[in-house]
Amino acid sequence: MQNALTLIPAARPARPRRHRGFTLIELMVVLVIIGVLAALIVPNVLDRADEAKVTAARTDIGTIMQALKLYKLDNGTYPTAGQGLNALVERPTTPPIPTNWKPYLEKLPNDPWGHPYQYLNPGVKGPVDVLSYGADGISGGEGKDADIGSWQ
Repeated sequence: MQNALTLIPAARPARPRRHRGFTLIELMVVLVIIGVLAALIVPNVLDRADEAKVTAARTDIGTIMQALKLYKLDNGTYPTAGQGLNALVERPTTPPIPTNWKPYLEKLPNDPWGHPYQYLNPGVKGPVDVLSYGADGISGGEGKDADIGSWQ
């Protein structure tokens, strides 16, 4: 008969566990890489937001101009400067009172920067002009501050 102790395998000596993790150098390298990527990508993303607002303003202006053309077809003239763009949403109460007025827009939008669209009758570039003064809300400017109008 064999000794009962020989059937049980001998216990291995305990090895110390190594704690795994990132060193400070590895973390710093990752942060530098993220910083470089952010420096390259963020300016491009911010420019896209400005381009999107300009595109939205042009789309709104196109919609308002179509509503103004329908107004003229129904009533014979464009709304006066005094009646303004509000004549596309509510029936004007100041002369000339339109005879075949209908609601041409559900509501009058503001430009993407939160300013009301400007309406000129007579227009500078056409019979009537609709425009946004851009991000700064002031006539003139360049880049994102440039005027966006129905003549463009």
